[in-house]
Amino acid sequence: MKRMKSMYVRQVAILLGLTFLCMVLLGVGFFSLSYRYQLQEIQTTLDRNAGFISSYADAALTKGGSLTDESFVNYIHSVVLLTDTTVLVCDTDGQVLCAAGSNLNQEAFNTPLQNLYVPSWAVNQLLRGREYSGMTTFNQLLSSRCYLTSEVLSPLTQDPKDPADLVPSGVATGFLFVAADATSVSEFLHSTLQLFLITAMVVLLISLIICSITVQRMVDPLKGMCAFAHKFAHGEVDTRVTEYANRDDEIGELAIAFNAMADSLAQAEQKRSEFVANVSHELKTPMTTIAGFADGILDGTIPPEKERESLQVISSETRRLSRLVRRMLELSRLQSSERVSAQEQFDAAELLIRVLVSLEAKITEKDLDVETELPDGPVMVWGDPDAVTQVCYNLLDNAVKFSFPKGKLTLKITSKAGKAYISIGNQGETIPPDQLSHIFDRFHKADSSRSTHKDGVGLGLYIVKTILNTYKEDITVTSQDGFTEFTFTLSEV
Repeated sequence: MKRMKSMYVRQVAILLGLTFLCMVLLGVGFFSLSYRYQLQEIQTTLDRNAGFISSYADAALTKGGSLTDESFVNYIHSVVLLTDTTVLVCDTDGQVLCAAGSNLNQEAFNTPLQNLYVPSWAVNQLLRGREYSGMTTFNQLLSSRCYLTSEVLSPLTQDPKDPADLVPSGVATGFLFVAADATSVSEFLHSTLQLFLITAMVVLLISLIICSITVQRMVDPLKGMCAFAHKFAHGEVDTRVTEYANRDDEIGELAIAFNAMADSLAQAEQKRSEFVANVSHELKTPMTTIAGFADGILDGTIPPEKERESLQVISSETRRLSRLVRRMLELSRLQSSERVSAQEQFDAAELLIRVLVSLEAKITEKDLDVETELPDGPVMVWGDPDAVTQVCYNLLDNAVKFSFPKGKLTLKITSKAGKAYISIGNQGETIPPDQLSHIFDRFHKADSSRSTHKDGVGLGLYIVKTILNTYKEDITVTSQDGFTEFTFTLSEV
């Protein structure tokens, strides 16, 4: 449960962190754009005002006026009142000639103007032909940080190309500095920041609620299925997830997968129990027989003239017990990781004939009629020749064993869509339809024809099925009108 709780906290923290990061990036971008826009608006206004003042000053200088004339000073004061800006005019040495505006530092301007100078770095920059603009207090000449722009003042002269036009002479007579208070920008950003913080807190709170509900809806089904898994692990094999199986999402798919896994494990457990019971039964029968006849011989219950017959029964049951143990070990190897699925090319027809020849004695003993339908040439397939030999031997041995005397035994190989279909059939008792689906089960010997053969252990067809499953091949069986046929596939080269 702690893991689920940490998952809940972790997911909520991640979602809130992403939301917070998005808000921060959005805020930084918004404030950056707003700040640049406000400064650009101030700069545009200051450049326009500076242009007006510069044009007026250049015209006055052209007419022989001075930057200290009363008319020019009055013009400066009028512009300051109309535009709410601060204006400084100085000569080329930086000495202040005229100053007006609400942002002047009164302590600095208590000194006579002839003793006030603008910063030398601003003058030098303008003398080099580079205009200055930016946020500054202008060496404490301004009472606060203001946005300031500059212009060079010079008299006009006739344009050599068009004497009717006047152009700046390029000879600096003075410098103009126009400043505007940037407090409004700070106040705007401050107000916007407060609004943004309130909005961000509301958004984060709403996000927290939504994230908590969403993540809780994700975690609760996992907790529920975890509880079902614990119950299943503690032996409650009938436990199934029913609460979330109808959801049309990944949780529903997980619930369906869990139920499928539980069904598969339950079936495996049932088969294991049946396997143990069948093994116990198959081992118990020959051991009981062996013990009974041996005790009868030892305690004299069996007369001496019947001892040889009893010993033959003991020998037969011992061999049967040996076959059962051998088949079980073989089955264990097939189902373990020790078995390597070798793949090589071989002729399926030749292999089938070899197996048929190995059973010639049993076939002759029952006087069976063998019919073969094999291709003229080789049938090259992929697989493990030894494993396929075992498959063919088990099927042929069963076919011979359960054939009627003087019956028919058939072998057939056909090719279709890259597969070789190998069929082995015999005339004998018809297997009931309800038994066909269980014929490949372990220890299955339910039909009457098989029960007459005491030497069978009911593992041969199960081993055949297991080997073919190893190579992802199929096997089918049909039985009707006294003819039973097994058909399995192999991949052709």
